[in-house]
Amino acid sequence: MSDRQPVVELREVVKRYGNFTAVQPIDLSVEAGAFVTLLGPSGCGKTTTLRMVAGLAAPTAGDILIKGARVNDVPIHKRNLGIVFQNYALFPHKSVFDNVAFGLKYRKVANPEIAKRVQRALDLVQLPQMAERLPNQLSGGQQQRIALARAIVVEPDVLLLDEPLSALDANLREEMRVELKKIQHQLGIATIFVTHDQSEALAMSDKIIVMNQGRIEQQGSPEEVYTRPRSEFVARFLGNSNLLDGRVLGRADGLLRLAVGGLGDILAEPDGVLEAGDGASLRLVVRAEKLRLAASPTPEADVTNLAGRIETVDYQGQSARYFVTVGAHSLQVINPIDQRPHAEGAEVSVQVRARDIVLLQPE
Repeated sequence: MSDRQPVVELREVVKRYGNFTAVQPIDLSVEAGAFVTLLGPSGCGKTTTLRMVAGLAAPTAGDILIKGARVNDVPIHKRNLGIVFQNYALFPHKSVFDNVAFGLKYRKVANPEIAKRVQRALDLVQLPQMAERLPNQLSGGQQQRIALARAIVVEPDVLLLDEPLSALDANLREEMRVELKKIQHQLGIATIFVTHDQSEALAMSDKIIVMNQGRIEQQGSPEEVYTRPRSEFVARFLGNSNLLDGRVLGRADGLLRLAVGGLGDILAEPDGVLEAGDGASLRLVVRAEKLRLAASPTPEADVTNLAGRIETVDYQGQSARYFVTVGAHSLQVINPIDQRPHAEGAEVSVQVRARDIVLLQPE
């Protein structure tokens, strides 16, 4: 995607409400056709950022550009955006047709063209026969599709999605995220998606921007952000991580040997970003699913075997999450289940590969 031109750019954008800074100076870009997710907990600034792009909130400082033009002072109805809100915001007294056609009528599109484009949008969201229904005659999933049809029918430059799946039940949410991504890919619209749900972000995004306390903690592809977190916040917020304190003892065969208090020595691949000499303190991040449980140690050059005891088993269907006591630590381990999960109280070898350890500077 690097050769695509940015459709949306934020340059040193800040948002303050009195003495409270909701968004620290941030820079980000959304390229043509990209699906970019703003991910983070409540209050991290992701919705405020989306509202500034939409024109629903004015930035205190910095510039917002859409297709290269500065839009700080351009009202929402002149930004050519498609927006889907968390509550869908459908007009309850208008038919599905009139809800979807609303933006086209506002733009004074001719009636024959409106009819054609509304039908095309309803076909795209797989509700071609619903034009005469009222919103209260639709299920939650159908209302969500109609809100999406209304957003895309105007052929927007940017599609803004503010937690549009959060009101749906788990199964429907999973189904709709597949449909939503498929429609976005089909149309090739640059999209900004706001969510606090990490599984949605990982499944749907081309780029994830992790936000915390108004700042961008990390941005990159889902794989990059998940497998190589660059801060403790990202490591904790995405997935299940074990965080440990270590000290560099030395190097052997290209690997670092680290002493972890209350656990023992662990081998890790050196991180090219960090300068860590002997004696340096580091934080170790190990994803729960990267640890392996075995009945006995495995002699591999780049694997550390740690003796542990399973305290709790959290059965999850195809996998199980184990809480394993290793020395003075309780480690989370998520492993697929072959026939049956390891039993509580079992003595096991917890195995960690050197390449699966992420190293961070202590915060």
